[in-house]
Amino acid sequence: MDNMKAVLTGKARRVKLASREIALVNTGLKNLALQYIVEELDGKREEIKTENEKDLAAGIQKGLSKAFIDRLTLNDKRINEMIRVVQDVIKLNDPVGEIFDMNNRPNGLKVGKMRVPIGVIGIIFESRPNVCIEVASLTIKSGNGVILRGGSDAIHSNILLTSLIKKGLEKAGLPGSCVEVIESTDRESVLQLLKLKDYIDIIVPRGGLELIRFVEEHSLIPVIRHDLGICHTYVDEFANLEMAVSICYNAKVQRPGVCNAMETMLVHKSIAEDFLPVMKKEFDKAGVRLKGCKNTVRLLPDIEPATGEDWSTEYLDLVLSVKIVANLEEAIDHINDYSSHHSDAIVTEHYSNGMKFISGVDSAACFINASTRFSDGNEFGLGAEMGISNQKLHVRGPMGLKDLTAPKYVIFGNGQVRT
Repeated sequence: MDNMKAVLTGKARRVKLASREIALVNTGLKNLALQYIVEELDGKREEIKTENEKDLAAGIQKGLSKAFIDRLTLNDKRINEMIRVVQDVIKLNDPVGEIFDMNNRPNGLKVGKMRVPIGVIGIIFESRPNVCIEVASLTIKSGNGVILRGGSDAIHSNILLTSLIKKGLEKAGLPGSCVEVIESTDRESVLQLLKLKDYIDIIVPRGGLELIRFVEEHSLIPVIRHDLGICHTYVDEFANLEMAVSICYNAKVQRPGVCNAMETMLVHKSIAEDFLPVMKKEFDKAGVRLKGCKNTVRLLPDIEPATGEDWSTEYLDLVLSVKIVANLEEAIDHINDYSSHHSDAIVTEHYSNGMKFISGVDSAACFINASTRFSDGNEFGLGAEMGISNQKLHVRGPMGLKDLTAPKYVIFGNGQVRT
Protein backbone atom coordinates (compact mmCIF):
# COMPACT_ATOMS: atom_id res chain seq x y z
CA MET A 1 0.00 0.00 0.00
CA ASP A 2 2.79 2.43 0.90
CA ASN A 3 4.55 1.69 -2.40
CA MET A 4 1.33 2.29 -4.35
CA LYS A 5 0.77 5.56 -2.50
CA ALA A 6 4.30 6.68 -3.37
CA VAL A 7 3.86 5.77 -7.06
CA LEU A 8 0.52 7.57 -7.34
CA THR A 9 1.78 10.62 -5.47
CA GLY A 10 4.77 10.78 -7.83
CA LYS A 11 2.51 10.64 -10.88
CA ALA A 12 0.16 13.27 -9.48
CA ARG A 13 3.06 15.58 -8.63
CA ARG A 14 4.41 15.30 -12.18
CA VAL A 15 1.00 16.04 -13.67
CA LYS A 16 0.59 19.03 -11.36
CA LEU A 17 3.89 20.53 -12.48
CA ALA A 18 3.13 19.81 -16.13
CA SER A 19 -0.33 21.35 -15.83
CA ARG A 20 1.22 24.67 -14.80
CA GLU A 21 3.32 24.58 -17.95
CA ILE A 22 0.55 23.67 -20.39
CA ALA A 23 -1.78 26.25 -18.82
CA LEU A 24 0.43 28.95 -20.39
CA VAL A 25 0.81 27.33 -23.83
CA ASN A 26 -0.73 29.08 -26.83
CA THR A 27 -3.52 27.54 -28.90
CA GLY A 28 -1.31 26.77 -31.90
CA LEU A 29 1.09 24.64 -29.90
CA LYS A 30 -1.73 22.75 -28.18
CA ASN A 31 -3.32 22.07 -31.57
CA LEU A 32 0.03 20.87 -32.90
CA ALA A 33 0.25 18.33 -30.07
CA LEU A 34 -3.26 17.13 -30.88
CA GLN A 35 -2.34 16.76 -34.55
CA TYR A 36 0.66 14.64 -33.58
CA ILE A 37 -1.68 12.47 -31.51
CA VAL A 38 -3.85 11.99 -34.61
CA GLU A 39 -0.76 10.84 -36.52
CA GLU A 40 0.18 8.44 -33.73
CA LEU A 41 -3.31 6.91 -33.70
CA ASP A 42 -3.39 6.54 -37.47
CA GLY A 43 0.13 5.12 -37.69
CA LYS A 44 -0.23 2.66 -34.80
CA ARG A 45 -3.53 1.05 -35.77
CA GLU A 46 -2.21 -2.49 -35.69
CA GLU A 47 -0.56 -2.01 -32.32
CA ILE A 48 -3.81 -0.58 -30.93
CA LYS A 49 -5.83 -3.53 -32.22
CA THR A 50 -3.27 -6.03 -30.94
CA GLU A 51 -3.35 -4.64 -27.41
CA ASN A 52 -7.13 -4.36 -27.57
CA GLU A 53 -7.37 -8.02 -28.60
CA LYS A 54 -5.69 -8.94 -25.31
CA ASP A 55 -8.44 -7.10 -23.43
CA LEU A 56 -11.19 -8.62 -25.59
CA ALA A 57 -9.86 -12.16 -25.15
CA ALA A 58 -9.73 -11.73 -21.38
CA GLY A 59 -13.23 -10.23 -21.39
CA ILE A 60 -14.71 -13.08 -23.40
CA GLN A 61 -13.04 -15.59 -21.10
CA LYS A 62 -14.59 -13.79 -18.10
CA GLY A 63 -18.02 -14.04 -19.73
CA LEU A 64 -18.59 -10.30 -20.16
CA SER A 65 -21.85 -9.37 -21.88
CA LYS A 66 -22.09 -8.65 -25.58
CA ALA A 67 -22.83 -4.99 -24.81
CA PHE A 68 -19.76 -4.76 -22.56
CA ILE A 69 -17.54 -6.32 -25.22
CA ASP A 70 -18.90 -3.80 -27.72
CA ARG A 71 -17.89 -0.90 -25.45
CA LEU A 72 -14.45 -2.45 -25.05
CA THR A 73 -13.77 -3.01 -28.76
CA LEU A 74 -11.31 -0.90 -30.76
CA ASN A 75 -11.55 -1.70 -34.47
CA ASP A 76 -10.69 0.51 -37.45
CA LYS A 77 -14.07 2.21 -37.24
CA ARG A 78 -13.53 3.10 -33.59
CA ILE A 79 -9.98 4.27 -34.29
CA ASN A 80 -11.36 6.51 -37.04
CA GLU A 81 -13.89 7.85 -34.53
CA MET A 82 -11.11 8.61 -32.03
CA ILE A 83 -9.17 10.43 -34.74
CA ARG A 84 -12.25 12.43 -35.70
CA VAL A 85 -12.80 13.42 -32.07
CA VAL A 86 -9.27 14.84 -31.80
CA GLN A 87 -9.67 16.65 -35.13
CA ASP A 88 -12.97 18.12 -33.94
CA VAL A 89 -11.34 19.39 -30.76
CA ILE A 90 -8.57 21.01 -32.81
CA LYS A 91 -11.25 23.02 -34.66
CA LEU A 92 -12.89 24.28 -31.48
CA ASN A 93 -12.22 27.77 -30.17
CA ASP A 94 -9.80 27.76 -27.27
CA PRO A 95 -11.65 29.09 -24.20
CA VAL A 96 -8.49 29.71 -22.16
CA GLY A 97 -7.78 33.39 -21.62
CA GLU A 98 -11.23 34.58 -22.74
CA ILE A 99 -12.24 37.71 -20.85
CA PHE A 100 -15.96 38.28 -20.42
CA ASP A 101 -18.60 40.08 -18.32
CA MET A 102 -16.58 43.30 -18.21
CA ASN A 103 -18.10 45.92 -15.95
CA ASN A 104 -17.00 49.57 -15.74
CA ARG A 105 -17.20 50.78 -12.16
CA PRO A 106 -17.84 54.44 -11.21
CA ASN A 107 -14.27 54.75 -9.88
CA GLY A 108 -12.84 53.78 -13.26
CA LEU A 109 -12.01 50.15 -12.45
CA LYS A 110 -12.81 47.62 -15.14
CA VAL A 111 -13.92 44.37 -13.50
CA GLY A 112 -14.40 41.17 -15.48
CA LYS A 113 -13.73 37.46 -15.58
CA MET A 114 -11.15 35.37 -17.42
CA ARG A 115 -11.35 31.67 -18.20
CA VAL A 116 -8.41 29.66 -16.86
CA PRO A 117 -7.70 25.91 -16.73
CA ILE A 118 -9.00 24.03 -13.69
CA GLY A 119 -5.61 22.39 -13.11
CA VAL A 120 -5.43 18.62 -12.71
CA ILE A 121 -8.37 16.33 -13.38
CA GLY A 122 -8.58 12.74 -12.24
CA ILE A 123 -10.95 10.58 -14.26
CA ILE A 124 -12.00 7.09 -13.21
CA PHE A 125 -13.80 5.14 -15.92
CA GLU A 126 -14.82 1.65 -16.92
CA SER A 127 -14.60 -0.44 -20.09
CA ARG A 128 -14.38 2.15 -22.89
CA PRO A 129 -10.72 2.73 -23.84
CA ASN A 130 -11.59 5.51 -26.31
CA VAL A 131 -12.30 7.62 -23.22
CA CYS A 132 -8.51 8.04 -22.95
CA ILE A 133 -8.43 9.91 -26.26
CA GLU A 134 -11.60 11.95 -25.71
CA VAL A 135 -10.48 13.08 -22.27
CA ALA A 136 -6.88 13.82 -23.19
CA SER A 137 -7.86 15.85 -26.26
CA LEU A 138 -10.09 18.06 -24.10
CA THR A 139 -7.65 18.46 -21.23
CA ILE A 140 -4.75 19.31 -23.54
CA LYS A 141 -6.78 21.90 -25.48
CA SER A 142 -8.07 23.45 -22.24
CA GLY A 143 -4.59 23.59 -20.68
CA ASN A 144 -5.21 21.00 -17.96
CA GLY A 145 -3.35 17.95 -16.75
CA VAL A 146 -5.14 14.62 -16.36
CA ILE A 147 -4.68 11.33 -14.54
CA LEU A 148 -6.49 8.40 -16.20
CA ARG A 149 -7.61 5.42 -14.17
CA GLY A 150 -9.46 2.98 -16.43
CA GLY A 151 -10.99 -0.37 -15.61
CA SER A 152 -9.04 -3.61 -15.52
CA ASP A 153 -10.95 -4.88 -18.57
CA ALA A 154 -9.27 -2.30 -20.84
CA ILE A 155 -5.88 -2.06 -19.18
CA HIS A 156 -3.75 -3.04 -22.21
CA SER A 157 -5.62 -0.65 -24.51
CA ASN A 158 -5.47 2.20 -22.01
CA ILE A 159 -1.74 1.91 -21.42
CA LEU A 160 -0.96 1.90 -25.15
CA LEU A 161 -3.31 4.80 -25.97
CA THR A 162 -1.78 6.88 -23.17
CA SER A 163 1.71 6.20 -24.52
CA LEU A 164 0.61 7.49 -27.94
CA ILE A 165 -0.84 10.62 -26.35
CA LYS A 166 2.42 11.26 -24.49
CA LYS A 167 4.40 10.83 -27.71
CA GLY A 168 2.21 13.41 -29.43
CA LEU A 169 2.76 15.88 -26.61
CA GLU A 170 6.52 15.36 -26.60
CA LYS A 171 6.76 15.75 -30.39
CA ALA A 172 5.22 19.20 -29.94
CA GLY A 173 7.74 20.05 -27.23
CA LEU A 174 5.19 19.78 -24.41
CA PRO A 175 5.63 17.65 -21.28
CA GLY A 176 4.30 14.13 -21.75
CA SER A 177 3.46 14.10 -18.06
CA CYS A 178 0.43 16.30 -18.78
CA VAL A 179 -1.28 12.93 -19.20
CA GLU A 180 -0.61 9.95 -16.95
CA VAL A 181 -2.31 6.57 -16.62
CA ILE A 182 -2.53 4.41 -13.53
CA GLU A 183 -1.37 0.93 -14.48
CA SER A 184 -2.60 -0.72 -11.30
CA THR A 185 -6.02 -2.35 -11.53
CA ASP A 186 -6.23 -2.83 -7.77
CA ARG A 187 -9.22 -1.11 -6.15
CA GLU A 188 -6.76 0.33 -3.64
CA SER A 189 -5.32 2.53 -6.40
CA VAL A 190 -8.70 4.28 -6.71
CA LEU A 191 -8.86 4.83 -2.96
CA GLN A 192 -5.36 6.29 -2.88
CA LEU A 193 -6.09 8.51 -5.90
CA LEU A 194 -9.11 10.00 -4.15
CA LYS A 195 -6.88 11.21 -1.29
CA LEU A 196 -4.47 13.26 -3.43
CA LYS A 197 -6.21 16.58 -2.85
CA ASP A 198 -2.92 18.48 -2.84
CA TYR A 199 -2.39 17.61 -6.51
CA ILE A 200 -5.79 16.88 -8.07
CA ASP A 201 -8.48 19.55 -8.40
CA ILE A 202 -11.53 17.54 -9.47
CA ILE A 203 -12.46 13.88 -9.85
CA VAL A 204 -14.77 12.68 -12.64
CA PRO A 205 -16.08 9.11 -12.20
CA ARG A 206 -17.65 7.42 -15.24
CA GLY A 207 -19.13 4.01 -14.65
CA GLY A 208 -21.68 1.95 -12.79
CA LEU A 209 -23.52 2.79 -9.61
CA GLU A 210 -21.04 0.91 -7.41
CA LEU A 211 -18.10 2.96 -8.72
CA ILE A 212 -19.96 6.27 -8.42
CA ARG A 213 -21.01 5.61 -4.84
CA PHE A 214 -17.51 4.42 -3.88
CA VAL A 215 -15.95 7.60 -5.26
CA GLU A 216 -18.51 9.90 -3.61
CA GLU A 217 -18.05 8.17 -0.26
CA HIS A 218 -14.23 8.19 -0.21
CA SER A 219 -13.09 11.22 -2.20
CA LEU A 220 -11.39 14.15 -0.46
CA ILE A 221 -11.54 15.93 -3.85
CA PRO A 222 -14.63 17.61 -5.36
CA VAL A 223 -16.52 15.14 -7.59
CA ILE A 224 -18.34 15.74 -10.87
CA ARG A 225 -20.10 12.46 -11.41
CA HIS A 226 -21.04 10.79 -14.66
CA ASP A 227 -23.89 8.78 -13.20
CA LEU A 228 -26.35 6.18 -14.44
CA GLY A 229 -28.21 6.65 -17.71
CA ILE A 230 -31.79 5.66 -16.94
CA CYS A 231 -33.26 7.42 -19.96
CA HIS A 232 -36.94 7.60 -20.95
CA THR A 233 -38.93 8.26 -24.09
CA TYR A 234 -42.56 9.30 -23.67
CA VAL A 235 -44.86 8.72 -26.65
CA ASP A 236 -47.55 11.37 -26.27
CA GLU A 237 -51.18 11.12 -27.35
CA PHE A 238 -50.36 13.67 -30.08
CA ALA A 239 -47.32 11.77 -31.38
CA ASN A 240 -46.71 10.96 -35.02
CA LEU A 241 -46.66 7.19 -34.52
CA GLU A 242 -44.35 6.49 -37.46
CA MET A 243 -41.87 8.98 -36.03
CA ALA A 244 -42.31 7.48 -32.56
CA VAL A 245 -41.47 3.97 -33.81
CA SER A 246 -38.30 5.26 -35.47
CA ILE A 247 -37.17 7.30 -32.46
CA CYS A 248 -37.87 4.59 -29.87
CA TYR A 249 -36.20 1.91 -31.97
CA ASN A 250 -33.09 4.04 -32.39
CA ALA A 251 -32.98 5.03 -28.72
CA LYS A 252 -33.02 1.38 -27.60
CA VAL A 253 -31.38 -0.61 -30.38
CA GLN A 254 -28.77 1.53 -32.14
CA ARG A 255 -26.28 1.03 -29.29
CA PRO A 256 -27.92 -0.38 -26.16
CA GLY A 257 -24.79 -0.57 -24.01
CA VAL A 258 -24.28 3.18 -23.58
CA CYS A 259 -25.59 5.65 -21.04
CA ASN A 260 -27.87 7.60 -23.43
CA ALA A 261 -29.81 4.55 -24.61
CA MET A 262 -33.50 4.38 -23.65
CA GLU A 263 -34.25 2.11 -20.69
CA THR A 264 -37.97 2.89 -20.20
CA MET A 265 -40.63 3.72 -22.79
CA LEU A 266 -43.77 5.50 -21.59
CA VAL A 267 -46.88 5.45 -23.80
CA HIS A 268 -50.09 7.48 -23.51
CA LYS A 269 -53.10 5.22 -22.93
CA SER A 270 -55.09 6.63 -25.87
CA ILE A 271 -52.54 5.48 -28.48
CA ALA A 272 -51.16 2.40 -26.73
CA GLU A 273 -53.42 -0.07 -28.56
CA ASP A 274 -52.31 1.24 -31.97
CA PHE A 275 -48.68 1.91 -31.13
CA LEU A 276 -47.45 -0.92 -28.91
CA PRO A 277 -48.12 -3.92 -31.23
CA VAL A 278 -46.34 -2.14 -34.10
CA MET A 279 -43.45 -1.12 -31.86
CA LYS A 280 -43.15 -4.65 -30.45
CA LYS A 281 -42.77 -6.12 -33.95
CA GLU A 282 -39.80 -3.83 -34.56
CA PHE A 283 -38.26 -4.63 -31.18
CA ASP A 284 -38.78 -8.36 -31.76
CA LYS A 285 -36.73 -8.14 -34.95
CA ALA A 286 -33.84 -6.69 -32.93
CA GLY A 287 -34.16 -9.19 -30.09
CA VAL A 288 -35.32 -6.66 -27.49
CA ARG A 289 -36.82 -8.26 -24.36
CA LEU A 290 -39.76 -6.25 -23.07
CA LYS A 291 -40.98 -5.89 -19.50
CA GLY A 292 -44.32 -4.16 -19.05
CA CYS A 293 -46.74 -2.74 -16.51
CA LYS A 294 -50.06 -4.55 -16.00
CA ASN A 295 -51.81 -2.58 -18.74
CA THR A 296 -48.96 -3.21 -21.16
CA VAL A 297 -49.04 -6.94 -20.44
CA ARG A 298 -52.77 -6.99 -21.20
CA LEU A 299 -52.03 -5.61 -24.67
CA LEU A 300 -48.87 -7.66 -25.15
CA PRO A 301 -49.52 -10.87 -23.19
CA ASP A 302 -46.30 -12.61 -24.24
CA ILE A 303 -43.97 -10.10 -22.56
CA GLU A 304 -42.63 -10.21 -19.01
CA PRO A 305 -44.31 -8.30 -16.17
CA ALA A 306 -42.17 -5.42 -14.91
CA THR A 307 -41.20 -5.29 -11.25
CA GLY A 308 -40.79 -2.15 -9.18
CA GLU A 309 -37.03 -2.52 -9.52
CA ASP A 310 -37.19 -2.44 -13.33
CA TRP A 311 -38.20 1.23 -13.43
CA SER A 312 -34.91 2.23 -11.80
CA THR A 313 -32.65 -0.21 -13.66
CA GLU A 314 -30.02 0.75 -16.23
CA TYR A 315 -30.00 -2.40 -18.39
CA LEU A 316 -27.26 -1.42 -20.87
CA ASP A 317 -28.61 -4.26 -22.98
CA LEU A 318 -31.49 -5.18 -25.29
CA VAL A 319 -34.01 -5.05 -22.43
CA LEU A 320 -36.70 -2.38 -22.11
CA SER A 321 -39.32 -1.46 -19.51
CA VAL A 322 -42.66 -0.25 -20.89
CA LYS A 323 -45.41 1.60 -19.04
CA ILE A 324 -48.77 2.96 -20.18
CA VAL A 325 -49.58 6.31 -18.55
CA ALA A 326 -52.82 8.24 -18.29
CA ASN A 327 -51.47 11.64 -19.28
CA LEU A 328 -48.44 13.89 -19.70
CA GLU A 329 -48.37 14.73 -16.00
CA GLU A 330 -48.06 11.07 -15.03
CA ALA A 331 -45.23 10.65 -17.54
CA ILE A 332 -43.35 13.63 -16.10
CA ASP A 333 -43.88 12.40 -12.54
CA HIS A 334 -42.66 8.90 -13.43
CA ILE A 335 -39.53 10.28 -15.08
CA ASN A 336 -38.73 12.58 -12.17
CA ASP A 337 -39.22 9.69 -9.73
CA TYR A 338 -37.15 7.08 -11.58
CA SER A 339 -34.87 8.92 -14.01
CA SER A 340 -31.18 9.38 -13.28
CA HIS A 341 -31.64 12.95 -14.59
CA HIS A 342 -29.51 12.18 -17.62
CA SER A 343 -31.53 12.38 -20.87
CA ASP A 344 -35.26 12.05 -21.52
CA ALA A 345 -37.44 12.59 -24.59
CA ILE A 346 -41.02 13.23 -25.67
CA VAL A 347 -42.49 12.41 -29.06
CA THR A 348 -45.36 14.81 -29.75
CA GLU A 349 -46.75 17.20 -32.33
CA HIS A 350 -48.41 19.28 -29.63
CA TYR A 351 -46.28 22.37 -28.96
CA SER A 352 -47.55 23.04 -25.44
CA ASN A 353 -47.05 19.41 -24.38
CA GLY A 354 -43.51 19.47 -25.68
CA MET A 355 -42.71 22.67 -23.80
CA LYS A 356 -44.39 21.41 -20.62
CA PHE A 357 -42.29 18.25 -20.84
CA ILE A 358 -38.93 19.99 -21.19
CA SER A 359 -39.87 22.45 -18.43
CA GLY A 360 -41.15 19.79 -16.04
CA VAL A 361 -38.60 17.00 -16.49
CA ASP A 362 -35.63 17.50 -14.17
CA SER A 363 -32.89 16.09 -16.39
CA ALA A 364 -29.65 17.37 -17.87
CA ALA A 365 -30.96 17.00 -21.45
CA CYS A 366 -34.58 17.02 -22.60
CA PHE A 367 -35.51 16.19 -26.20
CA ILE A 368 -38.58 16.87 -28.31
CA ASN A 369 -39.02 14.49 -31.26
CA ALA A 370 -35.45 13.16 -31.25
CA SER A 371 -33.62 10.12 -29.92
CA THR A 372 -31.83 10.31 -26.57
CA ARG A 373 -28.84 8.76 -28.38
CA PHE A 374 -27.93 12.31 -29.44
CA SER A 375 -27.06 13.16 -25.83
CA ASP A 376 -23.36 13.27 -26.50
CA GLY A 377 -20.70 15.96 -26.40
CA ASN A 378 -19.66 15.47 -30.01
CA GLU A 379 -23.26 15.46 -31.26
CA PHE A 380 -23.85 18.70 -29.35
CA GLY A 381 -20.92 20.34 -31.10
CA LEU A 382 -18.53 20.09 -28.14
CA GLY A 383 -15.98 17.97 -30.01
CA ALA A 384 -15.86 15.41 -27.20
CA GLU A 385 -16.85 15.15 -23.56
CA MET A 386 -15.34 14.25 -20.22
CA GLY A 387 -18.65 12.65 -19.35
CA ILE A 388 -22.26 13.64 -18.85
CA SER A 389 -22.87 15.24 -15.49
CA ASN A 390 -26.14 14.31 -13.79
CA GLN A 391 -25.61 16.90 -11.08
CA LYS A 392 -26.29 20.63 -11.13
CA LEU A 393 -23.23 22.42 -9.76
CA HIS A 394 -20.46 23.64 -12.09
CA VAL A 395 -21.67 21.66 -15.10
CA ARG A 396 -24.81 19.78 -16.12
CA GLY A 397 -24.99 17.50 -19.13
CA PRO A 398 -22.06 16.81 -21.50
CA MET A 399 -18.87 18.26 -20.00
CA GLY A 400 -16.93 19.85 -22.82
CA LEU A 401 -13.99 22.14 -23.40
CA LYS A 402 -15.35 25.29 -21.78
CA ASP A 403 -16.46 23.27 -18.73
CA LEU A 404 -12.81 22.39 -18.09
CA THR A 405 -12.08 26.02 -17.32
CA ALA A 406 -13.02 28.13 -14.32
CA PRO A 407 -13.55 31.88 -14.23
CA LYS A 408 -11.37 34.14 -12.14
CA TYR A 409 -11.89 37.86 -11.65
CA VAL A 410 -9.51 40.21 -13.42
CA ILE A 411 -9.46 43.89 -12.55
CA PHE A 412 -7.90 46.68 -14.63
CA GLY A 413 -7.14 49.96 -12.92
CA ASN A 414 -5.07 53.11 -13.34
CA GLY A 415 -3.98 53.80 -9.79
CA GLN A 416 -7.22 53.49 -7.84
CA VAL A 417 -7.01 53.01 -4.05
CA ARG A 418 -9.88 52.30 -1.70
CA THR A 419 -10.84 54.97 0.81
